[in-house]
Amino acid sequence: MPAADTQGRSAAPRWARKSTVVLAIVVLALAVFGTTTQTWLAVNLDGSQLGQAGSPVESLSVQGSKAATTVTALALVALAGGLAAAIAGAIARWIITVIVVLASAGIIAAASTVLANPLAAAQGSIAAATGVSGGQADVELTAFPIIAVVAGCLLALAGLVIVPASRFWKTRTKYDSPAVLGAKQGSATPAGPADEIDSWDRLSRGDDPT
Repeated sequence: MPAADTQGRSAAPRWARKSTVVLAIVVLALAVFGTTTQTWLAVNLDGSQLGQAGSPVESLSVQGSKAATTVTALALVALAGGLAAAIAGAIARWIITVIVVLASAGIIAAASTVLANPLAAAQGSIAAATGVSGGQADVELTAFPIIAVVAGCLLALAGLVIVPASRFWKTRTKYDSPAVLGAKQGSATPAGPADEIDSWDRLSRGDDPT
């Protein structure tokens, strides 16, 4: 009967498997990170902005790492949290959950800011190209900021799954060693030696009778 109960508790649903949860967080964090290496904004600059009157319009590509600098760092934080969840204890998993969710919220907020005001997000790159800050330009959004928002939302959900899913995860600590388990089951060695000879015998075996 106890064996059957143990087997029932060890059977985790597919969504709660450690490999599934950790892999989901890792993949989503990498997806967010990957978007920052792509073009988020396409800025059209005319010749007058570049100090070249009569020159044709030039296009300036702004990567996500420049349009929303915090997204890259937050994606790496979430990635590290997902990997740490695989070996963390019960209390640490709560902390990791908070970290992953907060990192996801930061990703969503930063990417949403770019979507709401792409010109402001491109100002740094425009100033670097033209030498003039606060200039006007025609800015077009690509699909990658939207992908970052969607991946950030899914990443937050995956982080929230850590705590309920971890109830099905098996953890092994130093307290699970056979000696300790045997002591818990009443198979511990005698508390003290029978006499002085027994004490020396135990010392010769490397045991401390004290």
